[in-house]
Amino acid sequence: MKTKMLLLGLPVLILGFTIPSLFSSDKISETKRTLASIDGCVFMTTMGEQSSDGFEVFKTNENIQLSVRDGLSWLSNAQAKNGGYGAGSHSAQGVMDPHAVIADPATTATVAMALLRSGNTIKKGTYSKNLLGAINYLLETVEGSAKDSPYITDVRGTQIQSKLGQNIDAVMTAQLFSNLLDRNLKGIDKKRVIRCLDICIAKIEEGTDENGKQKNAGWAGVLQSGLATSALESAQAVGARVNEEVIEKSRNYQKGNFDDETGNVSTADGAGVMLYAVSGSVRGTAKDARKAKEYIAKANKEGKLKNADVSAANLQQAGMSEAEAAEYATSYNVYNSAKKRAQNDDVLSGFGNNGGEEFLSFLQTGESLVVNKDDDWKDWYNSMSGRILKIQNEDGSWNGHHCITSPVFCTATSVLLLTVENDIDFLSKIGEN
Repeated sequence: MKTKMLLLGLPVLILGFTIPSLFSSDKISETKRTLASIDGCVFMTTMGEQSSDGFEVFKTNENIQLSVRDGLSWLSNAQAKNGGYGAGSHSAQGVMDPHAVIADPATTATVAMALLRSGNTIKKGTYSKNLLGAINYLLETVEGSAKDSPYITDVRGTQIQSKLGQNIDAVMTAQLFSNLLDRNLKGIDKKRVIRCLDICIAKIEEGTDENGKQKNAGWAGVLQSGLATSALESAQAVGARVNEEVIEKSRNYQKGNFDDETGNVSTADGAGVMLYAVSGSVRGTAKDARKAKEYIAKANKEGKLKNADVSAANLQQAGMSEAEAAEYATSYNVYNSAKKRAQNDDVLSGFGNNGGEEFLSFLQTGESLVVNKDDDWKDWYNSMSGRILKIQNEDGSWNGHHCITSPVFCTATSVLLLTVENDIDFLSKIGEN
């Protein structure tokens, strides 16, 4: 796969809906002619089979601007006539033409979130029409779903469903609707979005088993469960009614996949891949870890404790019950252990190629750091964005080499990762008590 290296050390610019107009085609052409291309495999670069040491230097504001600009341009041309986007079927993973596949809600929602995070709105931005088309496709899909169906779509057998779980469409669509409501965009029927979000929430809650795991999980079903936790917390953050018991079960399931004392990771629901499990554990404990940290900070400030660290004993002394203190201390410890494990070289080393699941795992880890207001997210962002920049295709897309090969899904996820700084306020809101 052909990849591109971008120019380093150019002026700082600000991400926003004017990205596509920042640079002339002549300038980009000159840059591409001047710089040497690098051959590399996505997974082998990002997952450790090829060394990525030093690639933090690729993360410059100029490089991100160019990369996001090209990714958005590619995505705009990949949209179907009905406004949706498709990843393609599990049985035809080799099909890379975005117009040769059927649109599906999970992929469409992921693209729409990438367009939103990049600064587009329904009224403004180069890709406002693309965003509106995707939103209308999703609203019509959810509104047309059968009440007695566990799913929001009758499109089955997609790459995303087979690898992440059968209910991933409701999960990703709920995420988008929450993002829309948080932004309070002009030109959108807010009541319609709220109704559709409620439908998605109901499907997610009904699809959660007694252990907090999403039913009908795919090859890497632990990711669907982690994303479901995020979707429910996001919906809650914008005022939607969510079953708190279901959220707690979901968090506990993710937390239970990681033993903070031994460092052992359960990969049974993650296709044996440690990355999926630990990124889920980080996501599942992020909000509780933040609460524990802030609870101790408040107690220190009020003089109840003297510069104490987060522990069960200190949380109890600060005012929590014994049971609460034990629960939040465990979440805090799991979060901090799992976040380190998720970024270790042994976890980031794979089996020779990369799929959309890995891109999603990277994104889930990074967003979790922001939810927890963890300063380490900056180091994660510099390192991971540098790696992602290096393996972008010459046409502006990214694609996987196994499982989720879809260039649409992988490109949207990569753009979401590169522009995560634009959503700090909303992600932080999710982590609030």
